[in-house]
Amino acid sequence: MYRSLLDALRKGGFILYARHGEAAVGSDLPHVNLQDCLTQRNLSVTGRKQAIYYGDMLRSLQIPIEYPVVASPFCRTIETAQLAFGGSNVYIDPFWVEIYRLSGSLPDEDRRRILNHLQSVLETIPEEGRNKVIVAHSFPEGMGLGPIPNMGTVIVKPGGPGNGFEVVHQFSLPEVGF
Repeated sequence: MYRSLLDALRKGGFILYARHGEAAVGSDLPHVNLQDCLTQRNLSVTGRKQAIYYGDMLRSLQIPIEYPVVASPFCRTIETAQLAFGGSNVYIDPFWVEIYRLSGSLPDEDRRRILNHLQSVLETIPEEGRNKVIVAHSFPEGMGLGPIPNMGTVIVKPGGPGNGFEVVHQFSLPEVGF
């Protein structure tokens, strides 16, 4: 199975939704400021190593990536994307803050709006011969793509606008060496 998945990824057409690398223990400040990394949990040394390894792994497997890769505006997601793919290859998309907000208490209407937009993003087919990478956050249990471990990736096959998407596989980086 893995060989055929790798062959398919090399042809492009998938979305690789990755959670950021391991962040420092604790939590973001209650009034997190996206322009101030001191108000946020940031990557740990292990998280930085995970991000570098992730980018190296995709390159060594010859998986073609659509640039720029997309990152949530949190410092830990931006740094993960920059370490994995290079600083000039990252586009910061404010929508992904909404995924972070799903873990809080939101009105049902807001939750539906966020998940509907997520659906439309995950239905969008990447540039031909490439795979889109999104570096963002985990989801609450039973919502969106579900819980994702640090530097874990959900491989999504988009069906095109209005045609849904399929979760093809999920993988995590090996713990060895970090």
